[in-house]
Amino acid sequence: MTVKISSPRAKRALEAFGANLRIARLKRRISIKGFAERAGVSTSTIIRLEKGDGGVSIGTLAMACLVLGEIDRIAGFLDPGSDETGLLLDKQALPKRIDSKRGAKPGNSPKGVRIATNDDDVEGVGF
Repeated sequence: MTVKISSPRAKRALEAFGANLRIARLKRRISIKGFAERAGVSTSTIIRLEKGDGGVSIGTLAMACLVLGEIDRIAGFLDPGSDETGLLLDKQALPKRIDSKRGAKPGNSPKGVRIATNDDDVEGVGF
């Protein structure tokens, strides 16, 4: 089943991915038939994947990456630690200032929680 991708940018991205996948397969000297067998799909599915068809399942993509030895790239896709947009949004959500009147007072801290005081060493509170 072919899925209609309405965004030209998304379509170009899928086509670029498919071309990169094809190049990776060729560099490893894997035929389409051999690649399809190892991925557990038909040769026509591999051809569709390499053309950037949006209807190919994400499971097929995962198996193709596994066959190529690149499965970790899927696990790292949009990793929160390297998601620049997400990190920027987190930074923008930080408070602009901390109101000391609302903060915890040294005498009101829960048991086992140490509040930094002026008596702390230069390097701060140790953990």
